[in-house]
Order: sequence, then structure tokens, then C-alpha cells
Amino acid sequence: MGTASGAEPMSFLDKIAACAAFDVAAYLPFVVDGRPVGLVRPEFAAHLASFGRVFQVAPDHVYLDPELAGVEERTRAVDEVLHQLAESGMLPGWRGEVYPVAGQLEAPPLFFMERAAIPRFGIWASGVHVNGFVRDGDEIAMWVGRRSPDKQTAPNKLDQIVAGGRSAGYSVRETVIKESEEEASIGPTLALQARPTGAITYQTERDGGLRRDVLYVFDLELPTDFEPRNTDGEIAHFELWPIARVTETVRDTDEFKFNCSLVVIDFLIRHGLISPDEEPDYLALVQGLRVC
Repeated sequence: MGTASGAEPMSFLDKIAACAAFDVAAYLPFVVDGRPVGLVRPEFAAHLASFGRVFQVAPDHVYLDPELAGVEERTRAVDEVLHQLAESGMLPGWRGEVYPVAGQLEAPPLFFMERAAIPRFGIWASGVHVNGFVRDGDEIAMWVGRRSPDKQTAPNKLDQIVAGGRSAGYSVRETVIKESEEEASIGPTLALQARPTGAITYQTERDGGLRRDVLYVFDLELPTDFEPRNTDGEIAHFELWPIARVTETVRDTDEFKFNCSLVVIDFLIRHGLISPDEEPDYLALVQGLRVC
């Protein structure tokens, strides 16, 4: 999909900007045990006010009832409310997975929350993305997945060979191994060769709420005869693309899922395929990949 006639050409920086569409003044802090853990839209907070035994809504904050003490009690009380919101249609896409809710990234959880609710409460969440690539001399090719048309989020968009959210109880490496097997039939021995290269962070308004994510990024150089095969129905098919095609697609189109574009840009920078002398937005790209 090229640039429309008369429209401004797209750029890498547009992909960074798409993951920074966020105005903190439009949200109320969500506070648990005196610690801010999320951000809630006032209109959503108005619905939470109906559940005063769990959520207390003030003009400038949303509080979890301080009488709810301990991880288990908070988790149980919040889950009861979330089920009622789901039954009323206000919380679609129930996953049956829980994510930790904490005052800081990777801090001990204050309670656990259903994954579908995480964006509605503006909770920081984490996931893993694996760049699967092949070398042929000096040339690089990257495996690209086309997301299933049945996916709840970003159907038919392009994706990394492996990407997935990190549920409670899983380490980052365990998530890589789990998602690699499910999404691309990459066995544990090969998945363990994936090399951690850093993390990408962003805060952006999307359908369903505020996405505040940490993506742990890995590079996995694959054998030339390896062919990924999806087993969980989330990827329709894979293709091995020359890195030039990947670069142009990310820069010039919106074919990649919004956060997957960031992962590709990070890969291109780290491998010297976006350079400071040739890319005028180089510093803005580097800075924009990490907002916290």
C-alpha cells in the first residue's frame, strides 16, 4: 500500500508517533495501597463508581478500597467486578489470562488482573518480540508473519515471527520459549538461542484503552532450512522477506501491527541498517523507542 496521491510520504518517525498518542491530562490516576498503578478515563471511572465496595472514585483519582488488603483479596474483589463488566458488554475479549498489577515495572504485584482489562485501567504490561532472521553472506532476510483475520487485535497485520504477552507466573525467557513453540514451532533448544537485545516502551491510546507496554526484544538467527509453522491459529502464514522489503514496508505503509513496527525499527538501528548520517530522524527514533 503506497502513499496516497497528494499525501505526505510516510516515515519511520510516523510509526514512533503512532505509539505516542497519549494525553495524561485526559486520565485519572488509579491508586492501590497509596501507589499509582494505572490511568483511567473519567467516563470509565463513572462506571466503576457503581462498585463502591471495590472502587472509590474521587474527582482526581480512582482508588481501590483500602480495606481490601493483600494480593488474593484484591484480586478476587476486582475479578468479580470485571466479570460483571464483561457480562454487560463493557469489557469484551475476555482472555482468561491474568497480568500482575504493581506500582513499578517488575515490582512485586499488588494484585492480578484479567488481561482484557489491562488497557482499560492503563496498567503497564509486558511481552516479548523475537526477530527471526536468516543470513546469506552479508545479506539479511527476516521472517514475517501475517496475523490471522480472526485475531481480536490487528487482524491481517504483519508481525514478528514470535510475539506475545507475558502472563503472570512466566519469566521473560519462559515466555519466549512458550510463544516460540505455539506461534512458529520453534522448539526449546532453538528458542534458547534467541539473544536478548533490550526493551522497547511506549504509551498510546488504542481501541480498548491505553496501552502502556514493555516489549522485551530478542534476535534469533535461524538456520537457512528452517520454516516456521503456526500451531495456535494466531498467524495465517509466514514469509521470508529481504530486509530491504521489510524496511520499505515499515517506513512507507501501515501494514505492520503498530508495535511490531517499533521492533523492526529497533532491529534496523542495531544492525546499522538505519544510520545517523542517512536518516535525519535518527536521534528521535532512538529516543522514541524508550519512553520510560
